[in-house]
Amino acid sequence: MSAEKLWNGLREILSEGQINTNPDDLYDAAADRYKKYAKARKVLDVPTPLAIVYPKSVEEISKLMSFCNENLINVIPRGGKTATEGGLENWKETTIVIDAEHLNQIIKIDEYNMQATVQAGVPLQVLEDELRKVGLTTGHSPQSKPVAKYGGLVATRSIGQFSTLYGGIEDMVVGLECVFPDGHVARIKNVSRRAGGPDIRHIAIGNEGTLCYITEVTVKVFRYYPENNKFFGYLVKNIDTGVSVLREVMVAGYRPSVARVYSEEDARQHFYHFYQDHCVLIFMAEGNKGIVEATAKGIEEAVAKYQEGIIEQVDSTLIEDWFNHLNWSQQDIDDEIEGMIENDSHAGFTTEISADWETIPKIYYNVMSRIRNEFPRAHDLTMLGGHSSHSYINGTNMYFVYNYSINCAPEDEMRIYHHPLQTIIVEETLKLGGSMCHHHGIGKYRNEWTKEEHGSAYYMLEKLKEAFDPNGIMNFGTIFPQEEGIKYQK
Repeated sequence: MSAEKLWNGLREILSEGQINTNPDDLYDAAADRYKKYAKARKVLDVPTPLAIVYPKSVEEISKLMSFCNENLINVIPRGGKTATEGGLENWKETTIVIDAEHLNQIIKIDEYNMQATVQAGVPLQVLEDELRKVGLTTGHSPQSKPVAKYGGLVATRSIGQFSTLYGGIEDMVVGLECVFPDGHVARIKNVSRRAGGPDIRHIAIGNEGTLCYITEVTVKVFRYYPENNKFFGYLVKNIDTGVSVLREVMVAGYRPSVARVYSEEDARQHFYHFYQDHCVLIFMAEGNKGIVEATAKGIEEAVAKYQEGIIEQVDSTLIEDWFNHLNWSQQDIDDEIEGMIENDSHAGFTTEISADWETIPKIYYNVMSRIRNEFPRAHDLTMLGGHSSHSYINGTNMYFVYNYSINCAPEDEMRIYHHPLQTIIVEETLKLGGSMCHHHGIGKYRNEWTKEEHGSAYYMLEKLKEAFDPNGIMNFGTIFPQEEGIKYQK
C-alpha cells in the first residue's frame, strides 16, 4: 500500500501524538537485544518499521489490527523491549510496531481472591511494588523485572528466578484479554480452574505476537514473607553433583524458590569472591515460616546425601547479597552496550534448554566438548559455561552462557559467533530429546528448528497460525520459519 494510505488509515484511528515516525526511534524499533552490538554500531541490516503507534484502548487496538489485516501490514506487538531472541526484530518493509506504553493501568488488586488484573503495558516492577504495600508479591522475578511489561511477559512465556516455587508465567495467568488480526476481542474469564475443553489461555500465552495482541492479564498473587527467607550456598566438585542434589530436593517434594548449580566458568562471573575455581550450588527457601523450615531441612538432607561431592558450605550472607543485586535496570542495559562497543566484546549471550534429569548432564558435556573442539572461533571465547536455574519434579533446565571477543565486522557478529554456538547447543539438545528453548522463546533466531522441536505436533501449531492469522500479518518470521527471512537471519 502507499505511504499516504498508511498514514491516512492510522490517523483515522489515532491522534497525531499516538503515531511516532522519528527516524531514531524507528531504527531502535527495528531490532531487540539480540543484535544489540550491530544496532549500537549503526549497521543493522533489517528494514525499519514505518511507524510506532501507541493505542490507549482495546477498541483502538481492534481497529488497528483490522486495518493492518485488510491492508497486509506486518504488526510487531511491543511491551518492555527486553526480548532476547529477535522476537521484536523487523523482517518486513511494510511494518508498524504497536507499543503498549499507554495500556498502563493496574485495574484491580483483589486481596481476598489473591489475584491482580493489569493492562498489558504495566511494568512488572510497578505491580510488584504495589503488592508489597499490602504484604503480597507476584512471585515473578525475571532478571528484566524492573523494565519488563505484562503483555510481553505473557506473550513470551516468561519465567522468573523464583519459578521453582511459584512456577512460570503460564502457572500464574488466571485469565486474559487479547485481540486477533481480524479485530475480534477475546476475553478469557478469571476462574481458578475449568474443564471446558482445551485450555484456550495457551493460544495467547507464549504466542510471541504471532497470533494475537494481549491487552489485559489477570495473574495470581501470593503472600510475601521476606522475614522468613533462608539462603544456602555450597562449593561442589562438578555439575553432576549439583544436578543430583537439585533432583533430590525436587523429587522429595520440596519447593525452594531458587535452586541453582553453576559450572566453574559461569560461577567465576557471578561468585568470583568465593567460588575458588569450583562449581557453586545455591538455594533459597521462602514463604510461610513452617514451609521454609521444612524446605531448609529438606535441602540440608539432600546435601548430606551427596556429601562426597560437597567441598564446603558458603556463608549464607554472600548468597543473600548476590540475590539482592541480581536484576538489571535500563541503565544496566545501556552500560552493557557501551561496554561492548568500548571493548569489542560480547558478555552474557545465552541459549537455554531443558530436559529430564538423566539427559541434562549428557547435553551439558556434549555441548562443552563440541564447542571447544569444533567452534572455529573458540580462541575468541572469553567464557564458556552454564547453569541450571529452573527445576521440576521430572527435570531441569540448562542455561549455556558464552562470552567472546568480537574480531569481525559488527554486521557479521551473529553469523560468525552466535549462530554457530547456538546451532551446536540446539543440535545436541534435540538429538537427545530435550527442548531447544526453555523460556526465552523461539523468536526469529531459533525458528529454523521449530519443526524439529515439535515434530509431528508442529501440525497443531501450524493450524493455529492458519486459523487465527491467515493473512500472516502478525510478527513475520517469529516462531514460524519463513524463507524470506533467511537473508536477515544469517
